[in-house]
Amino acid sequence: MIQLLFASANAHKLSEINAVIPEWINIISMKDFGIHVELPETGHTIEENAIQKARAFYKLCGQDCFSEDSGLEVTALNDEPGVDTAMYAGPQRDAGDNMDLLLKNLDGKSNRDAQFRTVIALIFKGELQLFEGVVRGQIAFQKSGNTGFGYDPLFIPEGHDQTFAQLSESVKTSMSHRTNAVKKMLDYLNHYR
Repeated sequence: MIQLLFASANAHKLSEINAVIPEWINIISMKDFGIHVELPETGHTIEENAIQKARAFYKLCGQDCFSEDSGLEVTALNDEPGVDTAMYAGPQRDAGDNMDLLLKNLDGKSNRDAQFRTVIALIFKGELQLFEGVVRGQIAFQKSGNTGFGYDPLFIPEGHDQTFAQLSESVKTSMSHRTNAVKKMLDYLNHYR
């Protein structure tokens, strides 16, 4: 069995990742490992943040680990909020404020194209590997639904007419950007089973 430490304290992310992890991998959270620190996120890109967190966690624990960073990229806003997705409306990291600002900034714009993008940084056997997952869709004109987290009430994935927050957790997880990145990581790790 491969054991990996997940460099995040975010329970939503851990739950989504655990939903697609096979039985031959054991994921241990920072909390389970007894580490309660805020990992750095000072990169200028999603990739930089993922790498930064993975390296910081690896330095702390010295074991195989991975981190991820995700962002919402809206075409009409030059891919904003991007790396600032969680703090789009300020350091309070309030999802409601973030969605309100996004809707305000899109007011009057007809192009609602967007994508969620995740980059996983894996440090395995001392080597750094990156895996990217994307899900494309549209930004709705108003919030709908009450499941999920972050921008889920505004994001309508391609092929659907409901937001992530209206879809069942299993449907959302099956197509999410995070799931797509995790599947690529699993393909890589499968060679070491």
